[in-house]
Order: sequence, then C-alpha cells, then structure tokens
Amino acid sequence: MYEGAIQDLIDALGRLPGIGPKSAQRIAFHILQADPEIARALVDSIRTVKERVKFCVICGNVSEEDECRICRDPRRENTSICVVEESKDVIAIERTREFRGKYHVLGGAISPIDGVGPEQLRIRELMVRLGDLQVKEVILATDPNLEGEATATYLARMIKALDIKVSRLASGLPVGGDLEYADEITLGRAFEGRRSV
Repeated sequence: MYEGAIQDLIDALGRLPGIGPKSAQRIAFHILQADPEIARALVDSIRTVKERVKFCVICGNVSEEDECRICRDPRRENTSICVVEESKDVIAIERTREFRGKYHVLGGAISPIDGVGPEQLRIRELMVRLGDLQVKEVILATDPNLEGEATATYLARMIKALDIKVSRLASGLPVGGDLEYADEITLGRAFEGRRSV
C-alpha cells in the first residue's frame, strides 16, 4: 500500500474495466517515470474525450457530432439494423466489411444481478426506430453469454410482434481452433449453425 497521490492514481486506474491491482500499479509507475509530456498528453486526451464525445441521437454509437458517421452515411441501407451491446461492437462488425445497414447500440445487456433491466437499456429507442416501415430485418449481435442471450431473447419476442424478420449472429468454433478444446455449448451451436458445402 502506497500513500498519497500514487495510491490515488493506482486506485483510480484499478477502477477501470480489465485492469487489476497489479496492472494498475504497473501503469501508475509507468506514468510516474514517463516523460512529463506523455503524462500531459494522456490527461489532455481524457479531458478532450469527456468534453467532445457524446452518443449518437439515432443509434447510440459514440460520435463527436449529434449523429455518428454511419447514421449520416446515405450509402448505408435503411432496411436492416444490427443491434449490439456497446460501441466497441460496432467497430468489430465494421472491420468485417460484411454489414452495410445501420446499428443500434443498447448500452449494455440485461443483467438482473447487476441491476440492469430492459428499462436501463436503449430498447425503447430501438422500438421507436422499428416503427419506421423501412426496416425489414433486425440482426441481434449481442454477446454469446448469459446476459447477451437473455437480451437477445427479450428483444426477439418484442420485435417478432412487429412482423419484422429477426436473426441472430451464428456462433460456433473459431477459425484455427481445436475441437478438443471447445466447450459443449460452443460445439452444439457449431452443429446447429452448420451449412452445406
């Protein structure tokens, strides 16, 4: 346990997702030993992000403008919406260059243990968007975990009542993986999602 400013920095870094106590300590000491310009650039970057970046009024993705670049792009299809949990998921899907529609960022997933119910997510906004007669398909791209599956099931029930096609991303074995290391659920989904060759 350190004292004063260094412990405050370690504690602050440790509250970030994915950073444990040892990583927080390493980062804090790296910042302490780094050139003052590097530390100032980090502080400026954090301040700038908090001042400039907001969430798109249409889809909920991060943006420096009221509407994100994807929602502003007239070349994107208006007939399909891909629903994701977080903005980072949009980037992951965009890297595939397979999807040309629009997105909807929920801002998380249903997780009763964490006190997150449907009312804490951007589900109401999604349903308003689906009122537009142009949308023909909603692709549910929530994470393949308990919370993501619960969220997808909840959304599928709501959207099917609107007579809109609902699909879910396939899940299964990763390319380059070994069957012997796959868990039963992943292997089962790989069988369910198999296709003809």
